[in-house]
This record gives sequence, C-alpha cells and structure tokens, in this order.
Amino acid sequence: MNSSPSAPPTAPTANRTTRPPLGPTWFAAVMGTGIVANAAVTLPWTFPGLRTGAMVVWLGAALLLVLLATGYLRQRALRLHAGDPVMAQFLGAPPVALLTVGAGALLLGRPLIGSEAALDVDWVLWSLGTVLGLVTACTVPYLMVTRHRFAPDAAFGGWLMPVVPPIVSAATGALLIPHAPAGQLRLALVLGCYAMLGLGLIAALLVIALIYGRLIHHEAPSGAVVPTVWIGAGALGQAVAALGALAAAAPSVLPAPYARGTAVCALLGGLGVWGFAMLWLTLAAGLTVRTIRTGLPFAATWWSFIFPVGACVTATNTLAAQTGSDAFKWLAVASYGLLVLAWIVVAGRSALHAAGHMGRGMTEGHGHHPAVGAATRVAGTAPLRGSVRADEPPVAEARATRLDPAGEVVGAGLTVDEE
Repeated sequence: MNSSPSAPPTAPTANRTTRPPLGPTWFAAVMGTGIVANAAVTLPWTFPGLRTGAMVVWLGAALLLVLLATGYLRQRALRLHAGDPVMAQFLGAPPVALLTVGAGALLLGRPLIGSEAALDVDWVLWSLGTVLGLVTACTVPYLMVTRHRFAPDAAFGGWLMPVVPPIVSAATGALLIPHAPAGQLRLALVLGCYAMLGLGLIAALLVIALIYGRLIHHEAPSGAVVPTVWIGAGALGQAVAALGALAAAAPSVLPAPYARGTAVCALLGGLGVWGFAMLWLTLAAGLTVRTIRTGLPFAATWWSFIFPVGACVTATNTLAAQTGSDAFKWLAVASYGLLVLAWIVVAGRSALHAAGHMGRGMTEGHGHHPAVGAATRVAGTAPLRGSVRADEPPVAEARATRLDPAGEVVGAGLTVDEE
C-alpha cells in the first residue's frame, strides 16, 4: 500500500474507494507486442512468412493501443496514478506504446493502408508520443523530488520508465528524417532527436546507478518487482539503435565531417553501450532465475521482459549492419527467437489474467471495495508522504492507494480510526 499527500478531505471519515479497471503498466503490452513486430523487419536475413506474421502482430498492437487508450481515458485516473509514487513511474509506458505502433505503421503498415497513410499515422503517433514522453520525463522526476518520498531501498526498474520515452523518440524519429521537408525542418528533427537521445540516455544511466546501489546495499528484489530490472537493458538497447538509425540518416542533413562523426560514434559508442546492456541483461536474468525458484507471481510487470529484449535485438541488428559481423547476425536471430517465445508466454498469461479480471468485474458490480481501515491513531494532521508497508499499521486519515498483484490500483481513499 502506497501513501501520498492530498488535499484536505471534505469528510475526514470518508472511506469510499473506487477500482479503476487498469493502470498505465498495461501499455507495456503494446510496447512489447509492437517491438516483436518491428524487430522482425530489422533482422539480417529474411524468413518465409516472417514479414506477414510481423504485420499481423503489429495490427494486434495497434488494436490493443486503441482499446487501452480508450479505457484509460474513460476512467479518468491520471491524477490518482500521478499521485502514487509507484504507478507514476509507469506513465512513461503510454508514450512508448504510441511511438512503437507509429514506427510499425511505417515499417509494416504500407501494404495495408498505403504509403501516404502509413507516413501520416507515424507522424501523428510520433508527435503525440514525443510530446507526452517529454512531459513525463520532466514531470515524474519533479513529482519524485517535490511530492513523493522514498525509503533508501525504494529504487526499482520502474524508475527508468519516465525517462525512456525520449530515447525511443530518437530511435523512431530517425525513420521520419528522410520524409521531413529538406532544410531547417529536417535539420531541427535531427538535432532534436540527438538532444532527446542525450536526455534519455544520461537520465537512464543515473537511474541505473541508483538501482545498482539499491541492489548492492539492500536485500535483493523479489516477486513482481524483479522483471522491472530488465528495463535497464531496454533503455541501453534503444540508445544503441537510436545511434545507428541517426547515423544512417545524418548524411542527408549534416555536413560531411559531422556525418562521418555520427557513424564513428554510432559504432564505437554503440558497441560500448551494447556491452553494458549485455552485462545488465545477464544480471537481470540471474535475478529472474533466482526468483523463479521461489515463485514468480504473474503481474503486468512481466511485460518488462519483452520490450527490453526486443530493444536488445534491434541494437544487435544495428551493430550487425554496421560491422557485417556474422556473430552479431546469428546473435540477433537467436535473440529474436527467444523474444518470440517469451512474448507468446507473457501474452498468453495476460489474456488469462484479462479474462479473469473481466469475470471478477462482472460479479463485483460497480467495483467498490471495502474501505482502507486503520488500526492506530497518530496525533496531528500533517500530510503523510512515502510508503506504508503491508505489514505495518496504516496511519489515520491518510490518503492511500492499494495495488493488486498485477500492479493495478484497486482502491483509493482515506484511512480511518477504529477504536
């Protein structure tokens, strides 16, 4: 149970709670499904039926994006999620979902909707995803500094989600550079993509350092939090892909010396970042195997396995194209095979969870849950900041939100005294 400050309640004993049907974490399903489709296009070799299958998967991601966006906007839970120190982190998932589906439209959607329509869809989704991503990258850290309070062991992989969207904007924006009007607009797009890459990558490295410090100095994470460790590899992999994509587009915009410099930076810098991504991927895999032995409950965070692995696939494909290395080519193909298998497992479990969730919603009527009770009284009325653990008594008259095992908000309200 997480607690956060709120405006003074109109009724101190109010205890009603509501159940928003989904949280922003589920947009990671769009991210994962979309990158499974997009990564297929970047593979060094073509396989029979692969592109057709990728097109079908992209259509599924686009449909899922529409359904989730419609449901999320209807429930009007944005302020509730922004006020929660855990759920606020995952507000970075919707922008990345938009960017991933938009890139898929340009890579895979042309045979279905035509080249012009595919380009228009990508421009719209990229623009919307970029704006939302920049807002998230600025707003969530601001809330973390000024509103939320965290324990020394609070850092987890989800802290990367708010700063990842600008990196994805840089990688997917490179696809639009050849289609931008020549001149200042195309130059602005290139420079903006590099700036967003720097914004996201440097911020991601800072957060990764915090997560590594938490892993070293505190007890290892367990349960549904463990998959979020993989997000670090996703941020690094997207940075490598962005460097390569921008280097390929730069010669049409930048003067020759700088265009050659982008190619050198993409190769040497990309190799270094890729190596760090492999280290982080190994660490995440080790923690996951360790957790599976004791039990890894299903949660929306399982989608944290998919997009990061997909980002590493695209990064490896990028380096394979730049170097011509057969080792990178085989590694990319093998990684993509593992990605598809993991996606099938996670998508299947998510479908079962969604079916059970809908069934519970039908039997619970309007979805109201019992009040969040309190078993103790605390003097004073100062606002409470930070987190309240499940094994600790809650504080009276504090605004609290409750999360289910899937990471969704299942209730929100005020704790009350019980004498």
